[in-house]
Amino acid sequence: MAENAYIKLVPSSAKTDISVDEVKELFLYYKQITSKTGNQVDWSYSEMAFPYEIKETAEGKGKWFYLHSDHEKYYAILLGVDKENVQDEDGTVREQSFVQVTLPEGCTYGDKGKANEFCKFLGKKLQAELHLFNGRVMYYNPRKK
Repeated sequence: MAENAYIKLVPSSAKTDISVDEVKELFLYYKQITSKTGNQVDWSYSEMAFPYEIKETAEGKGKWFYLHSDHEKYYAILLGVDKENVQDEDGTVREQSFVQVTLPEGCTYGDKGKANEFCKFLGKKLQAELHLFNGRVMYYNPRKK
């Protein structure tokens, strides 16, 4: 059974809307910064830091894509962007964007670990509310005092 995590762009987040292309750019940036760690320690760490490539299907164009790995310990991670209606404390309904990260059937423990790392990176970068695969919530957004 597939598992899902969500990076929700709440009103106090760095952005209130995000596109699939922006998520791809953040993925490429993440791969770049993890490979720099390997350069510092003189090891080809980028091969193992995040061993995925972006793949896109015609049906998912502009809505979702997946990260595929040929490495034996990894399989795939799906990423999509969507919006939902949320009711605030004062009763007003607003539209909220989110990034959904899905671990498909056949994924490995390695995929789950890498997906958690990438979700935390996205949460920090977007100052978002991260709903992890295990149901817990991490708040990277500025909170009310």
